[in-house]
Amino acid sequence: MRADTIRYQFASDNTAAICPEAWAALEEANAHYAPSYGEDEWTAKVCEGIRQVFEVDCDVYFVFTGTGANALGLAQLCQPFHGVICHERAHIQTDEGGATEFYTRGARLFLTNSNNGKVFLGEAEKLVAQQVELHGHMMRAISIAQATELGTVYTPDEVAAIGGFARAHRMLLHMDGARFANAVASLGCAPKTITWKAGVNILSFGGTKNGVAAGELVIFFDKKSSRDFQYRVKQAGHLGSKMRFLAAPWLGLLNGDVWLRNARHANEAARELAQRLRNEAGMETVFPVESNAVFVHLDDQLVRGLHARGWHFYKFVEPDIYRLMCSWSTNDEEISMLVGDLVAIK
Repeated sequence: MRADTIRYQFASDNTAAICPEAWAALEEANAHYAPSYGEDEWTAKVCEGIRQVFEVDCDVYFVFTGTGANALGLAQLCQPFHGVICHERAHIQTDEGGATEFYTRGARLFLTNSNNGKVFLGEAEKLVAQQVELHGHMMRAISIAQATELGTVYTPDEVAAIGGFARAHRMLLHMDGARFANAVASLGCAPKTITWKAGVNILSFGGTKNGVAAGELVIFFDKKSSRDFQYRVKQAGHLGSKMRFLAAPWLGLLNGDVWLRNARHANEAARELAQRLRNEAGMETVFPVESNAVFVHLDDQLVRGLHARGWHFYKFVEPDIYRLMCSWSTNDEEISMLVGDLVAIK
């Protein structure tokens, strides 16, 4: 197959290019010498910009990957004998190679199940109750993904309920926000409404899926929890010497709320894709389209046909549920090509 016929547009939002604003900011940061290890002006401006976005004084750290953000953040909260409650489809459970267990030196993930990707508090209550004091794990944290791995979004009330549950059980609330921007765009709320005001202690704020090349943020709303976190980041190999090249693209996202515009576009593209799949191909989505993910049933014939036409995408849930992701750069022509191929194969 020729390289120009391979199509990654809907495989993941990770496959999209760097957005123009992030690229321009990176080029500007590359023009001169600058202090290293986060002492540069770009890093300082991003940290202050994040405080303005969330309307609160918080501690902000850069790491290279989303896995690093989640694992190091949870390691900051957890000892080896601690337990972390999450959904069975959570990224920290299915796609991070045991990084949380590795960096916590043994803390265990306790899984809940639901058909919408969200942590179910009824099951969380049972998990807490099942731990025999001293002889079982000490439950320390709940981790939720916003948006979830199934593309659904926690409402402010849902986050607040989980935050209240965490406080009642003397636990802390971690949010995997690899697609946090998409959740904010979907809800149309202030970022503080679904984070610190709802009881979130720590947020992994994703930039890679929103238009930067690399660089995620670990944000501590509970500043007591961030004590000496910079040493953990350094030891794990996530302290960038040329930190400005992680920070500058984020400045491109923050200025003019490009991060929110990019997320809105990706969400709108997903809704458009879902509508056209329904109207033109007679295909219904499996989960509600609340962010930038579209899940559909595809039989083997359709999968083989799309692969033969160069389309790449992932099976996500057995036996035949596949995920189609939209990004900041998804356009109508790409949607038309995919839907047209589906119609032709059917």
